[in-house]
Amino acid sequence: MAAHFVIVGNGAAGLSAAEEIRRRDTQARITILSDEPHLFYSRPGLAYYLSGEIPERRVFARTPQYYHELRLDLVHQRCEQIWPADHTVELADGRRLRYDALLIAVGNRAVPAPFPGADLDGVVYLDMLDQAREIVRRTRKAHQAVVIGGGITALELVEGFHARGVHTHYLLRRDRYWPALLSEDESRLIEDRLEEMGVVLHRNTEVVALEGRRGRVHRAHLSTGETLACDLVGVAIGVRPNLALAKQAGLRTDRGILVDEYLRTSAPDVYAAGDVAQIRDRWSGEYRLDSLWPSAIASGRAAGANMAGANEPYEKGIPFNVARLCGIMLTAIGQAAAQRTPDEARLDISRGSSQVWTAMPASDYARLRRARGSDSIRLVVRDNVLVGALVLGNQSLVTPLLELIGAEVDVSEILPQLWDRERPFADVIEPFWRTWKASQNGHGRPQD
Repeated sequence: MAAHFVIVGNGAAGLSAAEEIRRRDTQARITILSDEPHLFYSRPGLAYYLSGEIPERRVFARTPQYYHELRLDLVHQRCEQIWPADHTVELADGRRLRYDALLIAVGNRAVPAPFPGADLDGVVYLDMLDQAREIVRRTRKAHQAVVIGGGITALELVEGFHARGVHTHYLLRRDRYWPALLSEDESRLIEDRLEEMGVVLHRNTEVVALEGRRGRVHRAHLSTGETLACDLVGVAIGVRPNLALAKQAGLRTDRGILVDEYLRTSAPDVYAAGDVAQIRDRWSGEYRLDSLWPSAIASGRAAGANMAGANEPYEKGIPFNVARLCGIMLTAIGQAAAQRTPDEARLDISRGSSQVWTAMPASDYARLRRARGSDSIRLVVRDNVLVGALVLGNQSLVTPLLELIGAEVDVSEILPQLWDRERPFADVIEPFWRTWKASQNGHGRPQD
């Protein structure tokens, strides 16, 4: 009898797992459960839809025909309960499905706003396609918006509101944008671009309460004593893994679902991958969370392979993400933080980021930076090894840095040149990377 694999979640990790299972087992029965009424779509693409740069149809990354050809049974039902002892799941409509192996890939959700008035009509989040649709609809009549939060999602909301003609106030809880990741100069690049756009920045400012009128948000009362009229309040203060199913099933959890090197949970034949899984990383030696599209795809594939019998340990790759902030491209790789964040391990992660970015063990780190205009490169070095990088603007060094950091290459021979402020990083890193690449390929000369 063909094995039955059940996957809870139709996002990047869930679909990647299904594709890998099908690649390895042409006879298996594969069921994907989703509480959204959609086919697979690009979560990163929602920002471009919100800003009006792409139509909604381009957000979708798979067609009905694709699911049909791979014989993936997509069921638009919420999974309400898991019975590990019985190898059974229960759906919202009361149906029960038996599984041979189960994957939990339910992702995360936005942290709800903590202040009075957070339940008023007009308080919005950008987690899912339906929420993006609702924001687009509301911007047609809105005049002024307030956005709270840091990281990528907050900027997506700010840029989306601005692009749709809504005057926007952006509240920064601290004195600058994204201090957990960016240096002061890097933050200033983004803030200057926001102010050029006409966005009003409020530093060291938080919402203390929202005031409504007939159930709709009307005013925001700020920690500075100011009051802002507003039709929309965008909230992006972090995300947390969806742990309800795992806890109900009695699985071991911390901030996410704890998994071993095979992405197995504490229950037999139950796996977890993607944003909901807390996976060990080799840099800190700790179990940490990612909310990254590439990481979700990679862990989903690994989980799918092991569900199908591969029995291959998964080593999390170098966490990285590429984003566009106010028209400036940003790539963060590895331990990229500009400084250690107090109690960073307990902070809520933001969508599009990784706890590894701010993982700073006790040993000394060195940070080197070059900047020219809106282009900036910052390198993080520990024990003669590149362990992180942050690239703003020109992205030509991203591939060399990603490969050198991922392979933990000793860069001691070029460190004196990297410290030389008169030498552009590209003049040092590019030839070093090409030589290293050639040695890995077994060739006598660098490869193009």
